[in-house]
Amino acid sequence: MTEFWLVSAPGENTPQKTWDRLNQATAGPEKLSVNYKFSIPELRVGTLDVLVGLSDDLGKLDTYCEGVTRKLAQYLGEVLEDTRDKLAENLKVGDGTPTSYLHKFTWDGAKYPIKQSLRFLADMIGKQVSQIEADLKNKSSAYNNLKGNLQNLERKATGSLLTRSLADLVKKTDFVLDSEYLITLLVIVPKSAQSEWLNKYEKLTDMVVPRSSRLLFEDQESCLFNVTLFQRAVDEFKHHCRENKFVVRDFVYNEKEIEEGKTEVTRLEADKKKQYGPLVKWLRINFGECFAAWIHVKALRVFVESVLRYGLPVNFQAMIMLPNKRSQKRLREVLNQLYSHLDTTSMSGSDGSSMEIPGLNLGSADYYPYVFYRINLDLLDSQRL
Repeated sequence: MTEFWLVSAPGENTPQKTWDRLNQATAGPEKLSVNYKFSIPELRVGTLDVLVGLSDDLGKLDTYCEGVTRKLAQYLGEVLEDTRDKLAENLKVGDGTPTSYLHKFTWDGAKYPIKQSLRFLADMIGKQVSQIEADLKNKSSAYNNLKGNLQNLERKATGSLLTRSLADLVKKTDFVLDSEYLITLLVIVPKSAQSEWLNKYEKLTDMVVPRSSRLLFEDQESCLFNVTLFQRAVDEFKHHCRENKFVVRDFVYNEKEIEEGKTEVTRLEADKKKQYGPLVKWLRINFGECFAAWIHVKALRVFVESVLRYGLPVNFQAMIMLPNKRSQKRLREVLNQLYSHLDTTSMSGSDGSSMEIPGLNLGSADYYPYVFYRINLDLLDSQRL
């Protein structure tokens, strides 16, 4: 699991000093983490009431944006089917990977103007991601229906002779057609009973045409035979077939319907191929859009929480940390040593205390003296989709 930590600490005179101090503390022989600056512009602060309300709303928006991002990644994997192993290289944000986007994050002022209020920016991102989700539902529904119809037809053309379509296994010459008295039936016979069928079928009723049965097709388990008899003896013949474990399939030879079935498969295959390219392109583009929107929500959360925690004027440094997996506990200790002076209500986030101060999320298991959010970039983890 690729988990990053997004943290924020108040500027010690300047944000740069905060950055330098963190790097010094996490570097050295232990190499506790690899750190990157997370650049957030000076956004419009607004009133305290707005910040407190936004803190809760942004948490929900964060979860929502992450969920839609994961849906896009998952569905792209489903659409790629046999080339799913190339999914990672299709998950791009702009020209780079999600990881590189996070490392080099800068606020997209053209898309999300910093002169707008925090509430406006949050609502803008929410509407954008909501539209992507709605489009995803429509596009996936249409493609899945097409894919499902094609799979149903393909399933009918394969499998056991007892259930599969027989249309592609027979020819017009295998049937007596347009007769007032005679009819040709198709019978499935267990392979082990092939000789028994040939010895018995003429005697199952008095109305069977002698030597009218021929083997048309066989698989590993069964054989397909035709047999011609008088129409008035059909029910009796079927009854005796059941007694001998021969299965009469309901089948009427209709050349037009058979040809239409073949045409339908060809049409569906062509439609699927036609939709595949544009759908993959749309998923790639909108995965990148949705991922970028999600990280901008993270930036908004850090900004709001930092102002609520550290006060005005705005002076904090946000940082992305990639923890050494074997040293996460030690890294947490180092961060607590650096920033324990910021808050005496919680030193570790695990003491079981639950203080409810609006906007500060003190009851969260992930509460620390510094602003902290996890970012899990294992976007293909099925447990989180």
